Amino acid sequence: MNVRHFLKLGLAALALATGLAGCGGGDDDDPPAANQGNIAEVAKAQGFNALLAAAAKAGIANTLTDANAQLTVFAPTDQAFTDLAKRLGFADATAMVNALPPAALQSILTYHVLGTKKLSADLAAGGATQATAYSFENAPARLNFDFTSGVKITDAALTSATVVTANVPASNGVIHAVDKVLIPPGVLNLVQMAQANPLFSSLVAAVVAADLQGTLSGSGPFTVFAPTDAAFAAAPSNLSTAQLRTVLTYHVLPSQVLSTQIPFGTPVATVSGQSLVFTSGTPPTIRDTTAVQARISAVDVRASNGVIHVIDKVLIPAL
Repeated sequence: MNVRHFLKLGLAALALATGLAGCGGGDDDDPPAANQGNIAEVAKAQGFNALLAAAAKAGIANTLTDANAQLTVFAPTDQAFTDLAKRLGFADATAMVNALPPAALQSILTYHVLGTKKLSADLAAGGATQATAYSFENAPARLNFDFTSGVKITDAALTSATVVTANVPASNGVIHAVDKVLIPPGVLNLVQMAQANPLFSSLVAAVVAADLQGTLSGSGPFTVFAPTDAAFAAAPSNLSTAQLRTVLTYHVLPSQVLSTQIPFGTPVATVSGQSLVFTSGTPPTIRDTTAVQARISAVDVRASNGVIHVIDKVLIPAL
């Protein structure tokens, strides 16, 4: 995990409130920042308390006070931190910040930073994917942007944040407030990545019911074919705990297999001991013991201990 830069505490001028725009809009002319505090000072004045606490724990509280820097920070609100904390099973944002290692917080926070100052118009001009200050596998991790209605940002967990206040000026850059903590690749484990995305609430509940959360949070690496909530809604529900464990481990490969490495047309052994067969196509599919194949709808959700591929059907083994 890579140490980058982040925040320091201080004061900021309060007169910027009337110039702020909501929901990703706003005046795209460069706002005057000569009389503003630095990014850390403005963040304190604007009430980004959880963000600042995370930055302090991460030990990266200096660079955003650098007068020579011109950065863009997507700043999650305190409610955004609270929402993530509860999804991960913590009581509140403070408990989450206290529990996560400094290196993990460093990675999460730098994933919210672009290396140059970009107002709303600059973001739109920058295209659909843009590099962050966090590096993963020797390359800058990227965020995906949608500008059709305001500014929406999709992260590595396939969840989307909305810019709720844009173009908050600082002397050394700009802040865009967002309503969700962005999840980078390669930081949270497989269970946490599933917890972070509401699309997998049923999968997480099943993993807990089958007492597999410890295994899937372990060193791995694993590949998980993750059914969505809609897929679980259409699946058998009257399974014993032993049968549920068999079903879930049927979705897991005992190594990391990225989408480019899937061996199509060849039976692949799962952790359950039974095999799956993959068929290439658009989209690719997986054949289980039933007549209906599962479609792979999204791939390569990278966790710290493996990878998730999203599927639209619960895979049914021989029970």
